[in-house]
Amino acid sequence: MPGNSRALAGKRIVLTRTPEQARELAHALEGMGAEILLLPTVVFAPPENTEALDSALRKLDGFAVILFTSQNAVRFFVGRCRHLGMDTGRLVSPGQLIAAVGPATADAAMQEGLRVDLVAKNHNGEALVEELRGSLAGRDVLLPRSDLADDRLPNSLREAGARVTDVVVYRTLAPSALDPRILTKIRRAEVDAIVFASPSSFRNLCASIGASELARLSARIQFAAIGATTARALRDAGARVEIEASESSAAGLADSIAEYYRCHASPANATRQVKEQWH
Repeated sequence: MPGNSRALAGKRIVLTRTPEQARELAHALEGMGAEILLLPTVVFAPPENTEALDSALRKLDGFAVILFTSQNAVRFFVGRCRHLGMDTGRLVSPGQLIAAVGPATADAAMQEGLRVDLVAKNHNGEALVEELRGSLAGRDVLLPRSDLADDRLPNSLREAGARVTDVVVYRTLAPSALDPRILTKIRRAEVDAIVFASPSSFRNLCASIGASELARLSARIQFAAIGATTARALRDAGARVEIEASESSAAGLADSIAEYYRCHASPANATRQVKEQWH
C-alpha cells in the first residue's frame, strides 16, 4: 500500500507462526521498519493413524472436488502422496476442481505443482462453500485438514448436497517450550503487536501466560488475527482484536498491520523505547 514503506518503524511485532511460515511475513514487516520477534506457538506433525487418509488418497481420482483450507493441508497432503509413491506431477486429473481458501494456500498448492481452479474471494471456508454451492450437489468432496478443525465447513458442504470425505492430514501441537525472553517482553507489554494465525496459536500462548492475563494485555498490545475464525476465538476468550485481516498473504497482512498504525499513530512506542533504555 502506498505510504506504508516505513509505517512500522520502531514497532516490535511478535509472530507466532513457525519460522518457515513466518519468513515471508517477517520480511514484509521488516521492510516497513518493524522489529520481528519469532515465538512459534504451534508445531505440526503427520497424523498418528493414516489409515483413513491413505484410503482417500489411493482413490483420489474418485473425488470431483478437493478443498484446501491451509498451507499446511497442502504440504502434508503432497508429502503423504509422495510417501505412498504417488506421482505428484499427476495427482489431480483435468476433470477435478481444486479450490483453495485463500491466495497463500493457492500459492502453496501451485508451488507443489498442483493446479488451482478457484480461490475464495473472501478467504474463508464458509465463503468458499457459498461460491461452490451451485455445483456441489451429489459430488464427492475431499477435505484434508487439521485434527483440530471444527465441523462447520464439512457440515456446510453436506448442507449444499456434497458427499464429504473429511480426513486428518496433519496434527496441530503445542511446542515443548516457548522462549522465556519473549514471554517476559509480552508480560511487560514491551511489544507493540502479536500476530495470531489460528485459534491454536492463541490457546497455546494462553497456556504459557494465562488466558485472563493475555486478555488484559490485549488492551495494551495490538492483537492481529488472520481470518474470522481466529478473531472469533480471541474475542470468545475476552481478548481485544484490533487488527483483523481477511487477506492471508504476507503482503496483504503486512499492509493491514501498517494501515492500522498509520491510522492510529501515537507516541506510545516512543515512550516504551525511552523506558527500556533505563532497564
